[in-house]
Amino acid sequence: MVNRKFASIAVAAVLALAAFAAPQVARVARAEVAAADPIDATMRTCLARSDMSSTAGQVQCMNTARTAWQAALDMAYQQVLAKSSGAQHRRWETSQKRWTQWRDAEAKMQRAVFETTHGTMYVLFEADMQLQPVRDRALALRRAALREGSGDPLPRLRACSADAQCEHAMFDLNRYYRRLNARMPPGARATLVQAQRAWVAFRDGTTPVIDAHSRIDIIGARIATLKRLSETVGND
Repeated sequence: MVNRKFASIAVAAVLALAAFAAPQVARVARAEVAAADPIDATMRTCLARSDMSSTAGQVQCMNTARTAWQAALDMAYQQVLAKSSGAQHRRWETSQKRWTQWRDAEAKMQRAVFETTHGTMYVLFEADMQLQPVRDRALALRRAALREGSGDPLPRLRACSADAQCEHAMFDLNRYYRRLNARMPPGARATLVQAQRAWVAFRDGTTPVIDAHSRIDIIGARIATLKRLSETVGND
């Protein structure tokens, strides 16, 4: 069983990555709005139920929310495709394909990290970290569907090396990547390399269809994940 204090931590964990990753006010504001989403509200209610207070129950609540967010993601993606055409339509197909490839590679890498841990807390952290990328992508696609329907063109996106905020974020990302790589069991480091390569492909495949703020959101979320995992690997 998990105690009341830990159950409250599990409720808060759903938004922890999004909040930590916010390097600018805009991301925080979007996270606060998203927190009112019915999927999150339903999950918080589930997590607070006495009959779901076991570790298995808490994980079930988060997995149910992840399934709901996946359905929301699929719906938003279809809306984006319906509102885009030509080259933009193909760009979105590339973005989604690479996101899916990264999600699958990421799941294997995170499994390798959590296999090095012991304790109920990390079972819940793993469930949360499986949920977050799906939630983030669903919210991003919802915003994209609204933008695609508006007819407003995206501002020209500068190369990351020409954008001080982006370049600084990538510096932090690489720092946490190296830290995690150093702490991973030698036999599991290949999963991290594969996951990071898949993430870079997702970032690069998505850059043509997003603005500078959204690019920082993607990088910021990755920083938060790598930092959290680097602080988790090998813990008891």
